[in-house]
Amino acid sequence: MWLLFLLVACVAAALSCAQLCRAAVAVARATGPAPRPAPVPDPDAADGSAAGLTLYEMAYLSGGPHRLADVVLVLMAQQRRLLLAHTGWATVVDPVGLDPVERATLSAIGPDGQRRIPAIREALVADEAVQAVGDRLVAAGLALPAAARGLRNAVRQVQGATVLALLCAAAAYATAPAGEDRGQLLIWFTLPLILTLGTLAVARFELHPYSDWATGAGEERLPGRPGFTAFSPSSPAPVAPLASLMTLALHGPRALTDPTLRAALHSSGA
Repeated sequence: MWLLFLLVACVAAALSCAQLCRAAVAVARATGPAPRPAPVPDPDAADGSAAGLTLYEMAYLSGGPHRLADVVLVLMAQQRRLLLAHTGWATVVDPVGLDPVERATLSAIGPDGQRRIPAIREALVADEAVQAVGDRLVAAGLALPAAARGLRNAVRQVQGATVLALLCAAAAYATAPAGEDRGQLLIWFTLPLILTLGTLAVARFELHPYSDWATGAGEERLPGRPGFTAFSPSSPAPVAPLASLMTLALHGPRALTDPTLRAALHSSGA
């Protein structure tokens, strides 16, 4: 019986580590060895464009198009151009978009002027204006292309395989026959554990922080990293509080201090 548990642990460890290796190779191919130029800010953007990253670009690099959608919704809500209810509905107050992403947001809400936030978010993710932000970042070497995403999930799979190996070892120990050398039995389970823990250690050293959106160069351009470039003073600052919007862009809805906005995004499945 314990051989069956060992087989399960070894197969799970091998498959998950192979998946992580494939994801790491895809990231390495996507980033390339040579640095690329910084993205050119969108001249139509009203979201705080700068010599560094725009607010939309920060959101995309931190959490992808869904995070960008949350940022534009909160930006317009804080400017009193949208009303975000704690029940997860968005209502148009001022139907004028100041940049392509805001205009896409209004189009996603539709002519009725009211729509559920999950539906708006999904419509924005597929919109050309949001995809253009990602395309600019990919072209500049700051964002990962679609083929190179999945690193974070691959790391989770290896972590899960590690837990599974421990559970299999415990099950094998508990079900071993009375005359079996249980200490020798447990030694066999060190094989999948060495594989998974060793792979996680290498990934931590070579690939951390794990991201499905930003490359290493993109991570360095985010606030808190040495390569971060702040907003240009000559750029038009958004009317909404920039600090709270940057916090949302970098950390997601859970970092919002406004309980109404936080409830609006979370109640809608954010």
